[in-house]
Amino acid sequence: MTNDRLRVLLCDDHRIVRGGLRRMLAEDSGILVVADVGTAAEAVAAAGRLQPDIVVLDIGLPDSSGISAIGRILGASPASRVLMLTMHDDVAYLREAFASGALGYVLKAAADIELIQAIHDVAKGERYVHPTLGAALLGRDTSAEGRSVSTVAGLSEREAEILRLLALGHTNPEMAEVLDLSVRTVETYRYRLQQKVGLRSRAELVRLAREMGLVK
Repeated sequence: MTNDRLRVLLCDDHRIVRGGLRRMLAEDSGILVVADVGTAAEAVAAAGRLQPDIVVLDIGLPDSSGISAIGRILGASPASRVLMLTMHDDVAYLREAFASGALGYVLKAAADIELIQAIHDVAKGERYVHPTLGAALLGRDTSAEGRSVSTVAGLSEREAEILRLLALGHTNPEMAEVLDLSVRTVETYRYRLQQKVGLRSRAELVRLAREMGLVK
């Protein structure tokens, strides 16, 4: 074990699910599962005892909602970051989870594809949202409050800046020069941005940037 491995606490009420998640996360040499528990109360206690980097938390727990446990978990382990892993593909749950302090939201149906990346993103302080839900959140909520939630829920600060520059008409090489990044890095950020919001054309991205208040 190395000191730079991400220490992860799993909380799901199904033991079989926890076992499957353990096996999947074991494939990443940068992740160490330090414990798995089945209730919100156990998650709070384990977080306080172990001070994990990441808490992967289900919403449907037997003793309380996982969302309602976020505050208690962060109170017990302030440096931890919470990533929701759930079957609920409802934007309302997503909003509530982020408002309660979660940094990521992944659907169980996509865990085999997204969970490891989501853990690494959340560990860096970036918010991660399942792409379909991110697109729904960004596309449906055009209120000022909704735009604010959308901005932090789906996109990192760098991705939001890429979106702003795209909306202003900059090419990839121009964005690389403005941001002092390589063109390859800009292409990576642009790809991740488009995956998260579910949009491809420049016209759609420009409209999104305007809705989010990034450009006038």
